[in-house]
Amino acid sequence: MKKLERSKTSYFFSGVSGEVLPADMVSIINSYVETENLYSSAIREITTKLENLNDEFKYTKDRNPIHQINSRVKTPLSIFRKLQHRGLELSVQSARENLTDIAGVRVICSYIDDIYLIADLLTSQDDIVVIRRTDYIKDTKPNGYRSLHLIVSVPVFLSNRKELVNVEVQIRTIAMDFWASLEHELTYKLTDRKTESVLKELKECADVIAETDIRMQNLYNNIARH
Repeated sequence: MKKLERSKTSYFFSGVSGEVLPADMVSIINSYVETENLYSSAIREITTKLENLNDEFKYTKDRNPIHQINSRVKTPLSIFRKLQHRGLELSVQSARENLTDIAGVRVICSYIDDIYLIADLLTSQDDIVVIRRTDYIKDTKPNGYRSLHLIVSVPVFLSNRKELVNVEVQIRTIAMDFWASLEHELTYKLTDRKTESVLKELKECADVIAETDIRMQNLYNNIARH
């Protein structure tokens, strides 16, 4: 995920009207721009909460449990491809009703315990509703992928209404993120050449990294006790 930047979609389509494009296409574009703004706002709500927690720990515990926060809103192409793959209607409304990862936030922590700490603190806030929690750390994916995934609903207050918006929050350690990023890059390049030996090697690397994560957590715990 790349860090969320100022939306370029709204700027690009600013002023587009039926005189330039067919009215139905203008309606679709405007609908996406509005939706993009809504999900961007939801990301800001979540990232602000996370930054506030991190800042509190900095001043009260003299440490930052969060190493980095990245975020993104899915592109229209990515959204429509996912809808198409699932055999769903290709519309913004269908995307909002059926996809839970249009808005995504990735939280990188230093230690495994910090993952659960941040997840519990975030989800205990009274305006956050947990839709789904999937723990790929305790129940690792077959390829070795590890991360804690949350689907949460957060309120976004607009000028004339309140919207509850789903955001996917992935929380992982630096080591987990290192493996996931490189695994994604390597498997993307391999495409049809993902041999059993390559997949086995990637899984073994994931296991080594996981063991290192545990050792670093134990080391931190031992130091913190003294």
